[in-house]
Amino acid sequence: MKRLVAEALGTFVLVLGGCGSAVLSAAFPGLGIGFMGVALAFGLSVLVMACAVGHISGGHFNPAVTLGLLAGGRFPASHVIPYIIAQLVGGITAGAVLYLIASGKGDFNAAASGFAANGYGEHSPGGFSLMAGMITEGILTAVFLIVIMGATSQRAPKGFAPIAIGLALTLIHLISIPVTNTSVNPARSTAVALFQGDWALSQLWMFWLMPVIGAVMGGVIYRVLDEKAA
Repeated sequence: MKRLVAEALGTFVLVLGGCGSAVLSAAFPGLGIGFMGVALAFGLSVLVMACAVGHISGGHFNPAVTLGLLAGGRFPASHVIPYIIAQLVGGITAGAVLYLIASGKGDFNAAASGFAANGYGEHSPGGFSLMAGMITEGILTAVFLIVIMGATSQRAPKGFAPIAIGLALTLIHLISIPVTNTSVNPARSTAVALFQGDWALSQLWMFWLMPVIGAVMGGVIYRVLDEKAA
């Protein structure tokens, strides 16, 4: 139970920190943090929560990461469903809190603003196609898993894993915010799609499918590399 609470808490902070920066701060008049600020917010959210509770639960905060670690031989199958449920609970709770905060502004409209939801085609920030979004989400999630597994390897330098993982997520956002608004995390996508309540729900399938496929690919790739290195 402590592990599940840690996963829920970590995912809560990830969604509130990352999506909150996108909804509340990215385009704030005169002081907006822009794409780079949002990318840093996601990376910092993972970094600080990996340091805070990663030693309790492993610091997944992401269903795709959990499934990728399963594929990589780093996580037991019996824990997968409870972890994913905890991550969704934490993420959706953060989405609800963010919705309540954003609603404090009189002209706020989640459907019209997008509410930091992930999208492709006409709902891609840069107008990128479904195919471009699928490639982006799949490949970048695979890279994320390779970084996670490498940084947490027994042969990796000790104590640096949260920094490497947080910076990797920052880099991923710097690449892909224009394409899909960056998911690589089905819990993050679900958390805001439910409150955006319009097109985001109809496109949510892709932000489950491709991060999971990419994560499994990354887990398998690193497992093969690690065996060869050993």
